[in-house]
Amino acid sequence: MSLLVVGLSHRSAPVSVLERAALGEDAQGKLLHDTVAAEPATEAAVLATCNRIELYADVDKFHAGVAELSTLLAQHSGVGLDELTPHLYVHYEDRAVHHLFSVACGLDSMVVGEGQILGQIKESLATAQELHTAGRLLNDLFQQALRVGKRAHSETGIDRAGQSLVTFGLEQLSSGAPVGDWARGKRALVIGAGSMSSLAAATLARAGVAEVVIANRTLERAERLAQILMEADDTDVPARAVPMETVPHELTRADVAVSCTGATGLVLTARAVAEAVEGRVGGAVTPVTRPAAPAARSARTDGASPVRDQSAPAGPGGEDGCPLDLSAVQGTAGFSVLGEAAVAGMAAAELEQHAVWVDKGAVEERGGRAAAAGAGAAVLDPEAEAEVIGALVATVATSGRIPERRRPEQVVEIPRPAPVLSLLDLAMPRDIEAAVHRLLGVRLVDIESLAEASADAPMATDVDQVRRIVADEVAAFGAAQRAAHITPTVVALRTMAADVVANEIARLEGRLPGLDRKHRAEITQTVRRVVDKLLHAPTVRVKQLAAEPGGAGYADALRTLFDLDPETVASVSRADGTKRAENTEYIEYTEYTEYVEYVEYTEYTENAENRGRA
Repeated sequence: MSLLVVGLSHRSAPVSVLERAALGEDAQGKLLHDTVAAEPATEAAVLATCNRIELYADVDKFHAGVAELSTLLAQHSGVGLDELTPHLYVHYEDRAVHHLFSVACGLDSMVVGEGQILGQIKESLATAQELHTAGRLLNDLFQQALRVGKRAHSETGIDRAGQSLVTFGLEQLSSGAPVGDWARGKRALVIGAGSMSSLAAATLARAGVAEVVIANRTLERAERLAQILMEADDTDVPARAVPMETVPHELTRADVAVSCTGATGLVLTARAVAEAVEGRVGGAVTPVTRPAAPAARSARTDGASPVRDQSAPAGPGGEDGCPLDLSAVQGTAGFSVLGEAAVAGMAAAELEQHAVWVDKGAVEERGGRAAAAGAGAAVLDPEAEAEVIGALVATVATSGRIPERRRPEQVVEIPRPAPVLSLLDLAMPRDIEAAVHRLLGVRLVDIESLAEASADAPMATDVDQVRRIVADEVAAFGAAQRAAHITPTVVALRTMAADVVANEIARLEGRLPGLDRKHRAEITQTVRRVVDKLLHAPTVRVKQLAAEPGGAGYADALRTLFDLDPETVASVSRADGTKRAENTEYIEYTEYTEYVEYVEYTEYTENAENRGRA
């Protein structure tokens, strides 16, 4: 059997794909059961975080395993296999071990060096153990990954290179100002009571916010988290728990809100956020708009027209018969220059409405009016514009997102007013509707914007040291696994030898029924010592050879030379896997290795006693 991992992360897939492929707890459990039920796999574990989904399995066939695991990921995530496959990565054997150890050390995280991943790995192992899908290999692998991650954080300064995703997100909201200065005196709302939400609440409390309000679907969990915050020694902040249905009201009082739930749908819509801040920004909240520029502007090349704000009055928005409010667009000729963030939330159906309107010749008429007014605006002819919009509609329908195509010329950004509400969305799939990016008076930081910001984050010099630790640990783990692979064969050999001794002693007693107890014990001990001495050197040496690369064949050679029963060897392996699955604290030894060491120790002491008698 061999280790295989198939997955996708922020490094291989856009956030829009990760969001759609996110797995809830129930889906993870079903995926594990279906994986071990599949023919190539005997063990399985899922590592699912806000920026990665990875399926680990012990498989007997590489190609069949890749195909099966990829298909299962597509089925349970709801993303088509054809769409998912380009974003998947595959690691096998030592490369799979290296990948998980790197993940555990924070080297593969969105924020390099963050330590939250250790808790997520621990939860993944606990889930696999609870569902009985983790056997000897995955128990060893995940437990060793946890130790490697802890070693990296204790022996190096990797913590200086990274921070929690919560802290990184708050730094983005503070726009470079110290988080403590920015957060001091603010009223905070935390939506959710899981590990990430708990970390957010504690971070905000230590930053000096005036109040922390925790909303959760299970009120008892929110109350427990609020009590922990109130009793913490390093914070002095009032905290209270509220039901989930009171979030809209609490949002009207909050200055900053962090959301990280396991909900499959939106927790905060753009309409709800707009209503929460409407009275605080001096009127109705609308998307950012750009005044008409006096200079000539090129045809749209940088994206698609965002959807009209649904709370705004219906109508042409200044263009006769246009189904969209084109004036509420930050860009030129109805197109955004901010890319995907500014057009987020746009529906394909509304783009189609616009395309129909353009196809009827309204744009040609609009271009004539613009030219007559001396605006100098360059517009596309109706057929060309309809073709562009139609292509964007097709893109939305197939990929779920609108590609960002920025204008090559320098664009002057319109200054936005200081936000009265700062939102941090750490959920996957997202909790807060992406269209909130366009609301005045609101600042939203989500996983997608964090991924963009972290791309330029500096790497610490300690990263190289952590990489060396990972390489050493991968080599040690491989050697231990190869040695463990031959141990059942060694145990089966010693068991067979013990049976031979027992049978011969029984046959001797039949031939010499008058043999007294003392002589019988001496003969038995002598025969056992002879057998142990004959087996000691070969078994110790074969364990050393098996630990080296390419040493897997020594187990087969040992079984062949001594004609060992394969079922006997397999039964030892099964007993080992059962012990590991039942005892989560089990790390270093197994029953059969303890037995081997006991035999070798007994041999040593007996030899010492014999030397003393001599």
